[in-house]
Amino acid sequence: MADGLQQVKNWILERHPERQDIAPDLDLIENRLIDSLSFVEFVFLLEQESGVSIQMETLEVDAIRTLAAIETHFFATAGAKTGAEAVQA
Repeated sequence: MADGLQQVKNWILERHPERQDIAPDLDLIENRLIDSLSFVEFVFLLEQESGVSIQMETLEVDAIRTLAAIETHFFATAGAKTGAEAVQA
């Protein structure tokens, strides 16, 4: 797991102390690990850790739905360009 992705995971776990871990395919939104109150802060953290500028009006929710999707769109070496395209298309 990339350091940036680990920071994202740690951020979520800090806000949900009842959880010991987060499976890569767990839906973060449906399971209310990211909600409307934390969404903007989460996106800001994701921008900081990945170095990808995220345009809120073009953000595809599926790109941030799971840790696996976040890794693919924002942290995978081959997916870094794809991540930028997914959120800025």
